Amino acid sequence: MVASAQSHDMLQTAAAAADAKGGEDLVALDVSQPLPLVDIFLLVTGRSERNVAAIADEIEDKLLEAGHKRLRREGREESRWILIDFGDLVVHVFHEQERVYYGLERLWKDCPVVPITLPARATAEE
Repeated sequence: MVASAQSHDMLQTAAAAADAKGGEDLVALDVSQPLPLVDIFLLVTGRSERNVAAIADEIEDKLLEAGHKRLRREGREESRWILIDFGDLVVHVFHEQERVYYGLERLWKDCPVVPITLPARATAEE
């Protein structure tokens, strides 16, 4: 299986939301082959618990506005690793230390990376 067009659209929405709130090191993995119920994992790093929560909230808000249904969310209380499950897309927003410790990229290293296109940012010269 290959990630669907809808999954790719959801990914771009989520990635733009994460980027807008300062999300770093965005990586998307096509996990449709080993996981029949999920197409893409989006991994994002935040610099603090507050930043992790803000990133996750923005992603959730933008995907809900786009008409996607959230199936579950975990980890909001501690804001060290927040998982948001939108069915075809599962978003993992990590604090830097948790991202390194759990190493999801290492666990899913056989899965292809999905390209992410982020909106252009305005520069100070413009």
